[in-house]
Order: sequence, then structure tokens, then C-alpha cells
Amino acid sequence: MKVLSLIEPYATLIKEKKKMIETRSWKTNYRGELYIHASATAIPKDWKNQEVMKFVDVSKLSYGYILCKCNLVDCQYMTKEYVEHMKKEHPMEYLCGVYKEGRYAWILDSITPLEHPIKAKGSLNLWNYYNEQEIMELMEQIDYGWVDEHKKKHVLVDDLFSSHYRLQSPQEILKSKVGVCWDQVELERFYFKGNDWNIKTYFIVFYDGDRCPTHTFLTYEKDHKFYWFEHSWEKYKGIHEYSKETELLCDVKNKFIESELNNTYEKENLKLYEYKKPKAHLSVLEFYQHCEKGIVR
Repeated sequence: MKVLSLIEPYATLIKEKKKMIETRSWKTNYRGELYIHASATAIPKDWKNQEVMKFVDVSKLSYGYILCKCNLVDCQYMTKEYVEHMKKEHPMEYLCGVYKEGRYAWILDSITPLEHPIKAKGSLNLWNYYNEQEIMELMEQIDYGWVDEHKKKHVLVDDLFSSHYRLQSPQEILKSKVGVCWDQVELERFYFKGNDWNIKTYFIVFYDGDRCPTHTFLTYEKDHKFYWFEHSWEKYKGIHEYSKETELLCDVKNKFIESELNNTYEKENLKLYEYKKPKAHLSVLEFYQHCEKGIVR
């Protein structure tokens, strides 16, 4: 779902259908369903537009939540005549926006408050919000495979992988439609970025001096529960719930030991790293080095 973030009290004014036009300096060609998100930015004490505050109950303002759903039905260019018309005929809308020649009026319709507002980080411009089930559905478009430095797709992870693999960006994965777990986690990170769910990514590796089997995976915390989001590992594909983060990590580690190491391994050679977002186009060695700079778990 497309989302537009606004500072308060404007998001609440839209939710309460007291504001039906959002004014912007830029045009959009998008039409359709739209979430309205109240950004986490607090109203500054020296805020100049105090008149607007008369239209809302300050105690009911929200920060960092998607508050309502609506339809964006038009985007009108503001002429001098349009600005004068709004000032004269729609004084409340005029007061609740920035009406100047050359700007744009985003016309909203069918505003419906959400029964349960959704906590979200928000972003600039129009952005996308997906829940975990929607993200899993989107990930179903991606097959297991990899892309080399020449953008050639490979189905099998063979002897060429270690020398020719390059980590794809989310946009590149959407184009190639293939990725190993390393790539797929970056696409998952991209889809989850609007959520305020404490997203973490992990790299588990067994240093056997030869094959060095690995796996990357994404976790998130929601409503005091911890979740392992898994798409690329077919055997364990799904969204797995845990009461504790340590329980989650232990379960993934045990499944890795059982499935990838046949329960035969040296404990000191098995490592689990929590790693940050890497740059695109890293080689195998560079990706290992990036993850190894993370937190040992």
C-alpha cells in the first residue's frame, strides 16, 4: 500500500475528515488507495500555525502511526485563480495547507480511520508499507539463484559462485527475479523498512576450511514477540514466532547444524553474526568480511 507521511496535526485532521486536500510542492501521477501516516516529529513549540490547533483535540494526536486509509483521486496544479478560490470558498482547507501558485493540491476521498493504527517509521515522498504476510507473498516472485559480475543469472550454486558472485541491490533482485539468501535478505530488508519492528539480520557460518556453509536470515520484534522471517530456505520457509530472541537464534542455529552440518561440527568453528546493511555488488569474500564486522551472537 502506498503511504504518505504528514506531521501532526495534519494527519489527524485528514483522519477526522476535516482536511480533504494535502498540499505539496511536487506532482504525483499516482491514483488509488493511500495510507496517511503521522510522522514521529513533534509539533515545535514555536509553531506558527496555531489557528489549525483549534480544529483538533491535542490529546488525541498520534505520532509514528498510520491513522487512516483514503483514495487519492486527483493532483491539481495551483494557479493564481485556484489559490484565490480556495482562500475565499474553502477557508478551513486554505488554513490547513500551503496554497501558493505553482504548488499541487492532492485531492483525497473515501477517508476511513483505521480501527487499529499501525506503528510505522515513515519516509519521505510516497513510500510503501507491507505487513509480513504481504512481504512473504512478494518474496514468492523470487527464485533461488545468483547473478555474476556480468549480470548473468545462474540457477545452481556451483564452483563459479565463489569467484563470480556479486550481491544484488533490492532493485536488481526485483529485475533479475533470482537471489541466494544473501540477496533475498536485502530485498526483505527493503520491504520491511517502513515497519517499526526492530529489524535485525544475521549471518551464520561454519568455517570448515573448504565449503564454509552459510545462511543469512531476517528477524523482527512485534508486540513483544520475536519472529524469524524465512523465504530462501525452502525447508523452513515461513514466519516463525518465539517468545524470546535467544530462543529464536538457538532454533535457527540448531536447524542449521542439523540440516547443513548433519549434526557433526566443531563448536568453535560455528559463528553467528548480527550484521548491518551491506553495500551492493560485494563479492563473496567482501560479503564475508562485512558480516564478520558485525556483533557476534
